[in-house]
Amino acid sequence: MSKVKVLFVCLGNICRSPLAEGIFMQKLRLKGLDDRFEVASCGTSNYHIGESPDSRTIVNAVKNGIDLDHKGKQFKSEFFFSYDYILPMDQSNLRDLEKFRPDNPKAEVFILRTFDLLNKGADVPDPYYAGEHGFQEVFDIIDRSCEQLLGHLIEKHHIELNKLF
Repeated sequence: MSKVKVLFVCLGNICRSPLAEGIFMQKLRLKGLDDRFEVASCGTSNYHIGESPDSRTIVNAVKNGIDLDHKGKQFKSEFFFSYDYILPMDQSNLRDLEKFRPDNPKAEVFILRTFDLLNKGADVPDPYYAGEHGFQEVFDIIDRSCEQLLGHLIEKHHIELNKLF
């Protein structure tokens, strides 16, 4: 049984995308599905390669029960073939990814908020210049979107939930 491979993408890979990776992984663990997925995140820029997430992102994640174990990395065009789903956080990230898109990529690309029932298709705002409230708002957006994304992937890939969960 092959794993469903999901990649979250933002600009620097220190705020939104590592948070999305952590939230999605937590949802998988809670449903007993972490062995069915491979999840990662990266940035379109090379600003923070090898760095930990922004300290405010880490504080917000811990406050919400999410553990982030991540080092920043940059998007590579081969990711279009090694992942099934690539989820940029906003239109700017999507435009940056389009510059790398090869012919006949394997991955499907969706703005993460395609799965947000409250504001379908909108950008996940960058909290970098926002205060604590901005980081919590981004957490809530990503959490809602990841919940719906997971439901979509479970249905699309006919994944059965473990009866214990």
